[in-house]
Parts: sequence; structure tokens; C-alpha cells
Amino acid sequence: MPSALELQRRIEAALPGAEVSVEDLTGGGDHFRAEVVSDRFEGLSRIQQHRMIYEVFDEEIGGPIHALSIKTAVPKEPARPAAHGPDQPGATP
Repeated sequence: MPSALELQRRIEAALPGAEVSVEDLTGGGDHFRAEVVSDRFEGLSRIQQHRMIYEVFDEEIGGPIHALSIKTAVPKEPARPAAHGPDQPGATP
């Protein structure tokens, strides 16, 4: 049975730079939840993003890995300071 750490390392190897967390949901080593944030998901549909993760484990899904719940996201851009236009409070004419 694979461990959550093993799954995490395999995803990180497949998607360098990704933020990855994996949790063993039952403690039995066969039901996992993975959360992955990667810039490689940019422009991809949710299905395409999840497919990238499932491909890491290939035929292990449904075998040693009975269930894998996946949550994917693209990194958020850093917040930008608000612009002060002429119609906004704090703007100088």
C-alpha cells in the first residue's frame, strides 16, 4: 500500500514547483485526497488538470489506490495595490 507521502512525492516529481498535499482519508493506505496547485494547470479545464494527476498513478488507480479525490488550482497572482483614479477617495486633482 502506498503512503500519502509517497503519493505527494510522485506528484511533486511529475509537476516540479507544484504545491502538493496528500491525506490518507481512512488510514488504510487506499483512499486519498490530493490538493495540487500548479502553474502548469493554467488554461486547462478541470478535467484536463485531474487527468494530469491520474496519469501519475496510471493503473494503480482502482488497484492499490482504491480512491483518489483531487482538488486542483492555479496559483493566484499577487495582490496589486488599488489604483487611485481621479474619481476615487484619496486621489489628488
